[in-house]
Amino acid sequence: MKTRSVRGTTALSLAATAALALTACSGGFSSSTTQNTSKGPVKLTVMIGSSGAAETAAVKSATQAWATKTGNTVEVIAASDLGQQLGQAFASSSPPDLFYTDASKVGTYAKAGNLYAYGDQVKSAGFVDSLVKSFTYQGKFYCAPKDSSTLALEINTAMWAKAGLTDADIPKDWAGLEAAAKKLTKGNVTGLVIGNDINRGGAFMKQAGGWVVSPDGKMTADAAGNLAGLQEVQKLMKAGVLKFNTDTKPATGWGGEAFGKGLAAMTIEGNWIAGGMKDFPNIKYKTVELPAGPAGKGTLMFTNCWGIAAKSANQAAAVDLVKSLITPAQQMAFADAFGVMPSTTEGLKQFAAKYPDSAAFVSGAAYGQGPVNLAGLDDVMSKFNAELATLSKGGNPAAMLAELQKNGKAALSGS
Repeated sequence: MKTRSVRGTTALSLAATAALALTACSGGFSSSTTQNTSKGPVKLTVMIGSSGAAETAAVKSATQAWATKTGNTVEVIAASDLGQQLGQAFASSSPPDLFYTDASKVGTYAKAGNLYAYGDQVKSAGFVDSLVKSFTYQGKFYCAPKDSSTLALEINTAMWAKAGLTDADIPKDWAGLEAAAKKLTKGNVTGLVIGNDINRGGAFMKQAGGWVVSPDGKMTADAAGNLAGLQEVQKLMKAGVLKFNTDTKPATGWGGEAFGKGLAAMTIEGNWIAGGMKDFPNIKYKTVELPAGPAGKGTLMFTNCWGIAAKSANQAAAVDLVKSLITPAQQMAFADAFGVMPSTTEGLKQFAAKYPDSAAFVSGAAYGQGPVNLAGLDDVMSKFNAELATLSKGGNPAAMLAELQKNGKAALSGS
């Protein structure tokens, strides 16, 4: 499953970006006392889960610039398995000072006492509100969001035109999506192909007004909106106009692969699809916002933060380094180098101006839903994803959600 963010390269106007309802950006950073037992210059270790050489080089360049300016030193470690290596490091007496933390893991790490909650020291950077929520656990804003990615609808423009569709047919709601997918489905081409877990199907749940947990951390899997969203997915499947990527012939690794191989006329993916489509240079496409559901617009948001270890003896220096990494200029440097979108209001405005083809992804940041970030739900969500993959084989969405509600409540009550 592709979850990393790479810049979109599709054609859209920037009109939608003016309506971004994002966290206001205030000047400067707030100051707060941090724990730093070291005297004089310090050495920081930074562990990242890199998408490749370009990302590693960009992080090394940015951290070296800070080190040169401050007189400190920084070692960047590109982990081969970030989750496993962080787990081992947390169990030791010397974890990395700074590290990538996925939004879905923040609750687990925070509950275990592995994260230093420094978010209030950097909140004046003007982060997108939904990203702040993604890294807030039990009322504490733990860490600075380092980037953002959202889902949008990618359309094969050649197939679109061949089916007699025009810009007037770009789906604005589920009915429009159904109509377009029907016209685009022909032979071995399926109108819409998506991934087979909540990271794609969950967008329909959100568009219907549902989500797995409430803002205050209660299980809401049995909410009516969740059922309506999954029933819409299954409705499209029964009509033969939507498939999971695992059900295409031949099966594909993710929606972007099905789209690139011409097995899908549309897919739902994030801004990382641009990198994947470099393998399919003959496919011309454009990206639009996801169609709204009964409850309005809805998309999913994926992100990491700059986590700081609770055991770090260099927390003050680590916070100072983070402040240099989240400036609009530095976030745009990362965007240029390896495609991620910024996490701040100002950064996103600059990104949208420079990369107008990514307007749909930027617009989604205003209403994107972050991942489930509560401690104790990893296994529960994994089981739900496995069941969700059976929707195409007649799986019962109501039963799936009921089980998710039951298992989730049990896991949270025992956490």
